[in-house]
Amino acid sequence: MLEIRSLSKVYRGAAAPALADFSLAVGEGVVGLLGPNGAGKTTLMSILATVTAPTAGTFLWNGVDGVKRPLAVRATLGYLPQDFGVYERLTAREFLTYLGRLKGLAERTLRLRVSEMLDLVNLQHAAGRPLGGFSGGMRQRVGIAQALLGDPKLVIVDEPTVGLDPEERVRFRNLLSEIAHGRVVLLSTHIVSDVEAVASSIAIMRSGRLVAHETPEALLRRASGRVFRASVPSERLAEAQRAVAVSSIVRRAEGVALRYVADRSALDGSESVEPTLEDAYLWLNTAGAAA
Repeated sequence: MLEIRSLSKVYRGAAAPALADFSLAVGEGVVGLLGPNGAGKTTLMSILATVTAPTAGTFLWNGVDGVKRPLAVRATLGYLPQDFGVYERLTAREFLTYLGRLKGLAERTLRLRVSEMLDLVNLQHAAGRPLGGFSGGMRQRVGIAQALLGDPKLVIVDEPTVGLDPEERVRFRNLLSEIAHGRVVLLSTHIVSDVEAVASSIAIMRSGRLVAHETPEALLRRASGRVFRASVPSERLAEAQRAVAVSSIVRRAEGVALRYVADRSALDGSESVEPTLEDAYLWLNTAGAAA
């Protein structure tokens, strides 16, 4: 059980807090943390990983105060930061072995865990290759392997699919779903599709604050009746984008097909449509929803 209590973080010289009175309680499964760039996701992940100290507030991991007792949290933590670096001259097996020793794993256990993790992320065939020749997706798989080496119960991954091709993104999401049993997995991203298929609940952030924390189904219900479809001439596209929050644009021979979120129908010829999770996310990040 992870319980976040009124976390705040103010960086020196910043005009606004990176995190402001943030509270959240989550249990087993994948929790998707959604928000635009600058929403405070990375700051929150860094605090929970005990890398950054909060200005105020705390968090409890299975009842243990993570701010006062960071070592107790690190003992059960697996962390994949947004900028994950590797030693390019080491092979995947050497790199994981090195990190396993830093984690304090016994040699016999370490050899077994390294082999298991290489199997889990489908890298046994490349275990003897230097990491400098790995693709971005393969490096990310090494990243999740090192995060899971110590069989952690709290797994934090920050923007793990940035720069990955579609096939690698799907593989990575499936892997997160597989490891979620018996663990709390926090997946921080600004890409809605990364959490849509795997998250049991979704927390949405804006300007360092929690906007909503609900199941995907509940978020879809909140957006029901606020998503519309309309067609406008190309020359009126910019005007329509200023008038409403547009979630998608498809250009067709007869004009531009828009999908947008709003309190009510706002463009001529609009018809109501069923919301997607991306629509719900956009709705909750508009001024209308905040009001």
